[in-house]
Amino acid sequence: MKRNPHYELPQSCLYDGHWTQPFPEQTTIMADLPLIHLPDRTIIAVSGDDRVTFLQGLVTNDVTQLDDRAVWSALLTAQGKYLHDFIILADGGRLLLDVEAGRRDDLLRRLRMFRLRAKVELTDLTGQLGVFAQLNTQDTERGAVMAIDGGWSIVDPRHAGLGRRLILPADTPAAGEIADWDRQRISLGIPDGSRDLLPEKSILLDNGFDELGGVAWNKGCYVGQELTARTKYRGLVKKRLVPVRVAGPLPDAGTIITRGGVDAGEIRSGRGDLALALIRLDALSAGASLACGDAVLTPTVPSWINLPRSEGDTPTNG
Repeated sequence: MKRNPHYELPQSCLYDGHWTQPFPEQTTIMADLPLIHLPDRTIIAVSGDDRVTFLQGLVTNDVTQLDDRAVWSALLTAQGKYLHDFIILADGGRLLLDVEAGRRDDLLRRLRMFRLRAKVELTDLTGQLGVFAQLNTQDTERGAVMAIDGGWSIVDPRHAGLGRRLILPADTPAAGEIADWDRQRISLGIPDGSRDLLPEKSILLDNGFDELGGVAWNKGCYVGQELTARTKYRGLVKKRLVPVRVAGPLPDAGTIITRGGVDAGEIRSGRGDLALALIRLDALSAGASLACGDAVLTPTVPSWINLPRSEGDTPTNG
């Protein structure tokens, strides 16, 4: 691997000046698929002796299970409401977090509040590393991590249908269209940070974190665990984030959705004639079209979503 002077080399790839193989498979970028830059994402590194225990006590997923895999996780308020979500992978003596670029300063501030005496260093790698994607990779094992020339390739840990995420030098050329990635994401029903989740308001299980592997139910305590567990085990989910087909002008995010003149939810991120919408379960079960601004919405429930059989039921997954 040739060193890029503007790029901090993967720590797990160096040992006494020689390249090592940190993951079972080392390969190159899939040259036959367009590389798509995700400009709204960046990388934060968490290093130090206490890096794993530090994050393990804060976030929703199990940070001790990162051997050759990445996980999707979230940081919550003490009341169990969404603050940030990110993808985490291990790189030798540090953990890399694929985070929302525009909100990274807030995330760093919150993590530093919890650091106290922990032996942890937090480093913003914006400008050094960037986040990219490739679609149609035919992968099936979500979260699988592979070392590639210049960085890492990760099968999206939420849904393998979203292809691979790649962490590469920030100046890596990318000719793919972000609109293609965004439409694929929306069609699968996968949220994209604060475009779809409202900080300090959204509840994870309304937004697919259970089925998409964003919560480890068998790990120890983390911030916001009590409400998250209660929501699951008492069957308190009343809304779900789902894809909708938009007939008419795409409404602005946050526009109220109605069914028969009654509030049925809100629209979130969109691209062209596709969008995500947070819709009440009773409106979803009715199967009717919904109104939103000057548009008509037709919801589709992806096969991975486990809807309760009746109000108050606990979903069957997990």
